[in-house]
Amino acid sequence: MAALALSACATTTSPTGRKQMVGGVSQQQLDQLGAQAFAETKSKEKISSDGKQIAYVKCVVNALVAQLPPQWRGTAWETAVFVDDEPNAFALPGGKVGVNSGIFKVAKTQDQLAAVLGHEIGHVISRHHEERITRQMGAQTGLSVLGALAGAAYGGNAASAVNQIGGMTAQTAFLLPGSRTQESEADIVGQRLMAEAGFDPSQAVNLWQNMMAAGGERSPQWLSTHPDPANRIRELQRDAPSLMPVYEQAKREGRNPRCG
Repeated sequence: MAALALSACATTTSPTGRKQMVGGVSQQQLDQLGAQAFAETKSKEKISSDGKQIAYVKCVVNALVAQLPPQWRGTAWETAVFVDDEPNAFALPGGKVGVNSGIFKVAKTQDQLAAVLGHEIGHVISRHHEERITRQMGAQTGLSVLGALAGAAYGGNAASAVNQIGGMTAQTAFLLPGSRTQESEADIVGQRLMAEAGFDPSQAVNLWQNMMAAGGERSPQWLSTHPDPANRIRELQRDAPSLMPVYEQAKREGRNPRCG
């Protein structure tokens, strides 16, 4: 079964030109696993009823999604705001976006929030979750994931795979941090995406400066799982000038988000 599953793996190219090993799971299965991970998180965390915050997040997400390739733009994206002081956010396959209320302490403008969400959506469109699962399968370190996905692929019941994986889905396949290579790539993809959507790409720098300032002696959990913040800021500063023409073109074409 493992050999059959791994035979479906293939090498592809990420949005930045990096070689990736993918194909260990179908898009349908990946979307269902993302939905399961999102449902698990919603069942465990307190969901905000703040209509203003919810509308704000949806507005930014919708502006970013409008600039995605058709494959991703056609997805019915769902958002949720969680009552949690930890400045955190995530996006999952199947169009699921979660934001902790604590993110508003560091993402102080719509452009800075777009930097956060552009990065997280960048993980999805760069197929990082699929890449992670495929790597786990190839290294035989995710045998329970492999068994469930193989059962779905060859048993004709993708939903049963989601049920078999249960609570492990979110932690093992999705919500644990990706590699630093993936994180850096999501920065590049997300910063371009925010510029295309009409958000100021230079504000990604301000976001991370705010994140560092908020960390104090102890970095926020989200910050600790990513590349060195100082290096990250330098890279975002490096790329911002080349993205300003993209941002200005978006403005000329009428992409002027007014999310609050």
